Amino acid sequence: MSHDLSLAQSHALQLSRDLMVPVTLFEVDGEYGVLPSDEIDADDDLAIVHEYTPWPAH
Repeated sequence: MSHDLSLAQSHALQLSRDLMVPVTLFEVDGEYGVLPSDEIDADDDLAIVHEYTPWPAH
């Protein structure tokens, strides 16, 4: 978890590219975290910030 949004964004993008899977950047209690998107449940109490994909937009 990180308190720095720009650092979390950078790590999320790099993680997505390294794993070659979509990852989701989320916020909980003022901290940011990243998980592979398929590990996030609808029941989780997360504020989704952004989803990163390893594939460039066309």
